[in-house]
Amino acid sequence: MTQRKGEKPTISIQEHMAIDVCPGPIQPIKQISDYFPRYPRGLPAAAPHVGPPRSPLSTPSTSVSAAESERPDEDSPERACAGATASPQAARRDEEPDVEGYDSDDSTTLGTLEFSLQYDQENNALHCTINKAKGLKPMDHNGLSDPYVKLHLLPGASKANKLRTKTLRNTLHPVWNETLTYYGITDEDMVRKTLRISVCDEDKFRHNEFIGETRIPLKKLKPNQVKSFNNCLEKQLPVNKTEDKSLEERGRIMISLKYNTQKSCLVVGIIRCAHLAAMDANGFSDPYVKTYLKPDENKKSKHKTAVKKKTLNPEFNEEFCYDIKYADLTKKTLEVTVWDYDIGKSNDFIGGVSLGINANGERLKHWFDCLKNKDKKIERWHTLTNELPGSLND
Repeated sequence: MTQRKGEKPTISIQEHMAIDVCPGPIQPIKQISDYFPRYPRGLPAAAPHVGPPRSPLSTPSTSVSAAESERPDEDSPERACAGATASPQAARRDEEPDVEGYDSDDSTTLGTLEFSLQYDQENNALHCTINKAKGLKPMDHNGLSDPYVKLHLLPGASKANKLRTKTLRNTLHPVWNETLTYYGITDEDMVRKTLRISVCDEDKFRHNEFIGETRIPLKKLKPNQVKSFNNCLEKQLPVNKTEDKSLEERGRIMISLKYNTQKSCLVVGIIRCAHLAAMDANGFSDPYVKTYLKPDENKKSKHKTAVKKKTLNPEFNEEFCYDIKYADLTKKTLEVTVWDYDIGKSNDFIGGVSLGINANGERLKHWFDCLKNKDKKIERWHTLTNELPGSLND
């Protein structure tokens, strides 16, 4: 401000606004974030700065002390590298997975399953030994699971193709050492079928939960040899729904054929069934078997076995004789059907199979083997389907 001689001192408005009217230095207002310093993620908090305390009355200035200038910036890369080098334990802690953040199978392991398979060709059986699982995904609130293993032969959508182990409680490392067996497995099945092995969590109050699965094409197995597996479980894969519904599998049946040359008759043996579809509310059936050699103008060629109560794996061991000339067998078809007996209402059809010159695969081969080997009993397992022969009514 300049002043001429003899003039009153005047102050411009700009100079007036620039006058510091505060009685003391202006102190910055502290914020909550000032009490919680930010540090790079995964690194420990820096040691507090040790030095002479600042005077609360000191005037703020753009200059800093030498000690402050030597301290690296909290968010600088140098600070992050220094912290990581000084504390590798903290870096490892940062690499640990966040359990709360992983809620899908994309980012967490489902576990592994150890099992072995053997195809008993002589007895037409597939033995599946479920040994143990490791590191299963926890499904319950206590961080554990109640696992069991379920087997399913594909293709085949009915319950007849499914077997399961017992349930083990509160474990992520279950040991079953349990063998499940499919009976009536043919060489044709070994070529075209796949074994689906699923691990599930049993829940008493809601639907059981799927953990993981693995699938083994049966053509990988050699007859009568045990093959061991230790597979990682995978997410659930879709099951092909395009199968012909008329060929839905309903179980297996063992049939024997023999042409008796002395009596000039065909002897049909109904030996046993396995893995029949459950038709009753209790999860079982009351099965019996009917046989019919057609065409039959006199309608006298129908026979049926006794009823076996509450079972899906009945043994019958019954034989029926059909008086017929050997030369006429090439014109005949044997239809075998399995039924569930019900009191007070119509019996339920479970499944059927036809043997004869119009059949194919194992059914045709069984018929021709009988024709070629007179007086010799030929036994075969056959797959039952839900295709009801049009000429048959219960």
